[in-house]
Amino acid sequence: MQYDFGPGFEFISDTAEHTGRFCKVYFKEDSVISAITVDNATGNTLAGETFVADTYISGVITSITLTSGACVAYKI
Repeated sequence: MQYDFGPGFEFISDTAEHTGRFCKVYFKEDSVISAITVDNATGNTLAGETFVADTYISGVITSITLTSGACVAYKI
């Protein structure tokens, strides 16, 4: 049996900028976004928003920086 796990993910638990192409970000603990770039989103920025544990956002995310917390960014 062959498994296809796709391109994988990046675990983020620091305050550095992380770039790439991500389709979903899962917040494993309460987390605050410092900066984020989402290619296919409109409206107000998510910077400064708090995401509680066990939530996620999806889209074409090309950059994310956390103020606090930890997340898993799934690659496209």
